[in-house]
Amino acid sequence: MLYNLARLSDQFILFNVFRYLTFRSGAACLTALVISLMLGPSLIRWLRSVQRQGQPIRPDGPERHLIEKKGTPTMGGVLILTALTISTVLWADLRNGYVWAVLLLTLGYGAVGFVDDYIKLSKANFKGLSGRGKMILQAALGIAVSAWIAWLTRAPLGTSVAVPIFKEVLIPLGFAFPLFGMFVMMGSSNAVNLTDGLDGLAIVPTIIAAGVFALIAYLVGNRVFADYLQLVPVAGVGELGVFCSALIGAGLGFLWFNAPPAAVFMGDTGSLAIGGALGAVAVAVKHEIVLMIVGGLFVVETISVIVQVFWYKRTGRRVFLMAPLHHHFEKKGWSEPTIVIRFWIIAMVLALVGLATLKIR
Repeated sequence: MLYNLARLSDQFILFNVFRYLTFRSGAACLTALVISLMLGPSLIRWLRSVQRQGQPIRPDGPERHLIEKKGTPTMGGVLILTALTISTVLWADLRNGYVWAVLLLTLGYGAVGFVDDYIKLSKANFKGLSGRGKMILQAALGIAVSAWIAWLTRAPLGTSVAVPIFKEVLIPLGFAFPLFGMFVMMGSSNAVNLTDGLDGLAIVPTIIAAGVFALIAYLVGNRVFADYLQLVPVAGVGELGVFCSALIGAGLGFLWFNAPPAAVFMGDTGSLAIGGALGAVAVAVKHEIVLMIVGGLFVVETISVIVQVFWYKRTGRRVFLMAPLHHHFEKKGWSEPTIVIRFWIIAMVLALVGLATLKIR
């Protein structure tokens, strides 16, 4: 929206700054942060007033959660999505199809999470929307947006997967690409959802990943930088740097209220949405495999659940004291801040490894 002010630069030279992606990305981050900090207190008060009991707590979870986290409101993801959407609409070039594709996927997954949270609260039960129903909705949105992104990207790149490190390797998927994109988006969404179990645990790795993909979007969308780094250039995706920056700002604003002890939880409204956002951006910038590295913490958390369920059904015994993995360390006696901060450190290291793939060719 504000990008259009650049057209008036002939009359007022200062408006020329709106042409620069870096300026608008920084402004989007600050705008989303300010919106989050301004709306947060009133939103939390309202959530407390309508959620008398707060988020339902798993009875089979860590015992301290039944005491320490009881009564904490959920659906704080509404704050993230509000700040993210307003900031993106204000600062991005709205003629860019990639922006709309990623934003609508994010809001769509957020809507699925909202329904899930609402069912949990209305029934006062930690079980919300059925797993099958959630998967069907996510799959439909993922396929539609993946097909949209493939259409926006020039052929044959639109339906191919780029392999990091190997500069000229593209795996053509053809009509199967929307299915691949769907799995990336769904996998990322549900991985973040599984990680969101402790105060601040999911939002900081998301912020870190968003920072990495803001840079990747900028480099891939700039033909000069892409050629220099021997990356596969994708015209137009640089604008997703604005979206990712807005996600960073919205995430930081939410962290202000989600830092231990959390005043609000993001709920599935937030975790499904921001996970899906990362997946959609990765598909658009052709760095789906790099997302598995940068978001390696989310991957490990998901694998811990898969291994736990598989092994328990097969042998009747558990590999971990409790899954996802962060609950295993809780059961071992680690304090919540220790787990959270150490997982943040792991996320930072993985982000650096992911960034290293941009130069290794």
